[in-house]
Amino acid sequence: MTETQYLKKYDITSYDRPSVAVDNVLFVIDELPNDNIRKLADRRLQVLLVKRAEHPFMNKWGLPGTFLRMNETFEKASIRCLKLKSNINDIHLEQLYSFGEVKRDPRHRVISISYMGLMNKNQCVLEDVSENAEWFTIKDDKVQGAGNLAFDHANIIEYGLQRIRNKLEYTDIAFSLLSKQFTLAELQQVYELILGKKFSKANFQRKIKSKVTCLDEYQKGGFRPALLYRQNTRKNAEKRST
Repeated sequence: MTETQYLKKYDITSYDRPSVAVDNVLFVIDELPNDNIRKLADRRLQVLLVKRAEHPFMNKWGLPGTFLRMNETFEKASIRCLKLKSNINDIHLEQLYSFGEVKRDPRHRVISISYMGLMNKNQCVLEDVSENAEWFTIKDDKVQGAGNLAFDHANIIEYGLQRIRNKLEYTDIAFSLLSKQFTLAELQQVYELILGKKFSKANFQRKIKSKVTCLDEYQKGGFRPALLYRQNTRKNAEKRST
C-alpha cells in the first residue's frame, strides 16, 4: 500500500480527539493617581480578564481564550482571540506552556496552549468591546482566591508570573511594561513589583546600568524632576549580531 492509498483509507475516528484551546495571559503596569508631587506614583501589576457569558463557569472571570480552528496556528488563534475580546492587537506574544490536566474542562478533554504578552497599559485601551473585559490587579482576591477564576486560569497566571520573574534576570522584558522614556525610579518599581522584593537605589542602578541610556532630559512636572532614560537598543543590536 502506498502512502496515498493509506491516507485515503485512514480512519480518524480510530483515536480520541481532544479539543485544543489557546488562553492569553496579558500583563500591564497600572499607575495609580497621585496628588503628592513629592512622591513617586504607586504602581500595580495587572492581568486582563474577561467575564464568561456562557457555561461552564458562567459569570466567572477568566483569561481571554478561544478554541483553535483547523486552518490556523496557535499564535494566529491567540491574536484573533485578543482582537475579538479586547480589541488588542499588534502585541508580541510568546508561548508560555501547555496545560492538559484530564479534567481541567468539565465539557470535554481540552488541552490549552497558553500565550503570554507584556504591554504598556497606555497603548492598549480596551475599546469597541463589551464591558466584560477588565484589568485586574494580581493581588486582588478575585485573581488569587482558590476557585475564583474559570477553569485552571489561576494556575496559568501564576505560571506566567514565574516566567516573567525568571526572564528578568537574562532579558529586557521589563521595558515592555514602560513608556519609551522613563526614570530609573519607575524602572526599579517595575522590577520590585514583579519580583516582590525591594532593591537599594545604588544596587539596582548597578544592576541595570548597561541596559539603559540617559537622554539628558528631565521628566516634566513633579517636585524634583528626574532624568529620563530609554532602553539601550545598541546593546540589544550587538547581542543579535553575535
